[in-house]
This record gives sequence, structure tokens and C-alpha cells, in this order.
Amino acid sequence: MFTGIIESIGLVKNIEISQANITFSIESPLAAELKIDQSVAHNGVCLTVIECNKKNLYKVTAIQETLRKTNLQDWKVGTKVNLERAMLATARLDGHLVQGHVDEVGECIAKIDEQGSWIFTFRYNENSPNITIEKGSIAVNGTSLTVINSKKNEFSVAIIPYTYEHTNFHQLKVGDKVNLEFDMIGKYLQKLASAYLENLSKIHQ
Repeated sequence: MFTGIIESIGLVKNIEISQANITFSIESPLAAELKIDQSVAHNGVCLTVIECNKKNLYKVTAIQETLRKTNLQDWKVGTKVNLERAMLATARLDGHLVQGHVDEVGECIAKIDEQGSWIFTFRYNENSPNITIEKGSIAVNGTSLTVINSKKNEFSVAIIPYTYEHTNFHQLKVGDKVNLEFDMIGKYLQKLASAYLENLSKIHQ
């Protein structure tokens, strides 16, 4: 479990392909504190550390299922990645509950410089059951953010200078793909409502 508060930016240093899997070597100041089998969120994707025997370098492997549902397949050597270690039960929950399980990939369709902040707008699959609500929470590339301008299959977020500089939002541009994890509570409520409406429809048939 994560909070969506990014600890560090990692740098993809090497990519190894083995059958349908890809192993990424990540350079980060966090590497010295990691242990094998620990979970780390990479752009919001929970991956397991499989090697950390070099200074400031560790490895994680993404399997085909993960690659198919996230933007990891687009990573290249030099890609900057948002990193967050699993939350501590004794720590404050400064963001929101993030599982590290990406729901779908969205696309950045607008970036507006507000002279002190930035407004990013994202679009996702028009047939998606996922929803956002005004002032609700969402994780974009693992970053916990507040939704503004919530629309059908589209939403915006406002990024403050600190977040812009300390995450990979500073390199995000229109057309880029991002990992989206929608609010957990909202997903449960949406599923319950859908099941209720389906049952109601059957009763009135």
C-alpha cells in the first residue's frame, strides 16, 4: 500500500528483455536503503526489488500483464520514474490510499502554464467504467492529486512548483501516456451501484 507522495525520481539505466518480461535497472538515492523482495511503486506500479547489490542501483522485473496495462513498455534508458516505497503503518497518510495497481493508461491532452502552477488535462478510455469526481483523489504516475474539471473520461489536475520539480511532471508533455489509478473507494461504490442497477433491471424485466 502506498500514499501517492513521491519520495524520489529514479532514472532507467538499463533494460533487459527476457521472453515477455522486461527487467529495469533503476538508479536512485533510495537504492542504498532497499532490500530484495521490497515493494516500490514506479510511476504508480508496484514492483518487487529483485537485486540491489550496486551503489544507487537496483533491479525490478515487469511481466507481460503489467506491461500490457501500464506505460512501462514505453520506458527507455534515460526515462525518469516517480518512486515511492510502501507506506509505514505508523506514518501520516499525507496523500490517499494507493494500491500500486494501475487501472488503465491515460493520455495527456493539455498542459497550461498558469505562471506559478500548471494545469494538466488527461483523457482515458471512453468505454471505461472508471470515474472521477470534482475534488476527488487520483494517482497519476503514482502521484496523489486532487481532481479538478471532472468530465466524462477526462479530468484535470493542478500542479504546484514543488510537485512539478520533484516528480516527472516537469518532463510530461501533451501526447504522453500516464498510469492512472482511480480512487479505491470510488471503484467499490461504482461496482456496487452497477450491480444494484443490474439487479433492478432484471426485476423489472
